[in-house]
Amino acid sequence: MTRDLKESAAQTAGPYVHIGLTPNFSGIAGVYPRDLGAEMLSAKTKGERITITGRVFDGGGLVLKDALIEIWQADAEGKYNSDDFQGWGRCATDMDTGVYRFDTIKPGPVPHPSGSRQSPHITIWLVARGINLGLNTRLYFADEDNSQDPILGRIEHKERIKTLVAGRQGNIYTFDIHLQGENETVFFDI
Repeated sequence: MTRDLKESAAQTAGPYVHIGLTPNFSGIAGVYPRDLGAEMLSAKTKGERITITGRVFDGGGLVLKDALIEIWQADAEGKYNSDDFQGWGRCATDMDTGVYRFDTIKPGPVPHPSGSRQSPHITIWLVARGINLGLNTRLYFADEDNSQDPILGRIEHKERIKTLVAGRQGNIYTFDIHLQGENETVFFDI
């Protein structure tokens, strides 16, 4: 009877997430020509080309070298489902350095259900060892005015907003993600 069945223990992402989601990265050739989400841009993609890079840190300040990150974003005009830009990417962190990297475009502001506009941002989903459910956060851009963003406006502890803002140097934005500790990144329950 179903009432006699017990819930099994939660499982962390472990190595299987890489094998299933990034087989080429894991050394398993022939599943896909390239891992899905590895390339976001085409020759027709319009907008300012940028690179998003960073590392994921655990609560002790150590770099996680086995994380997997997905991003979702609007195109340069703030539209999703663009014909020339898929708006979605996936990447495993480098197993030696823990660095992740996405070559993409800077998104435009997108509408919010309230009628206002959200600041340009990228949505991030992260899995790694020790994480039972994927974590959701956002990356905002330091060179944008984020003061009127309706999502950031809902964050109770305003000093933590800085954990969602990527700094810029040239065309590279650096966004480190801290899972715990003093600089813990704000994560969203969605």
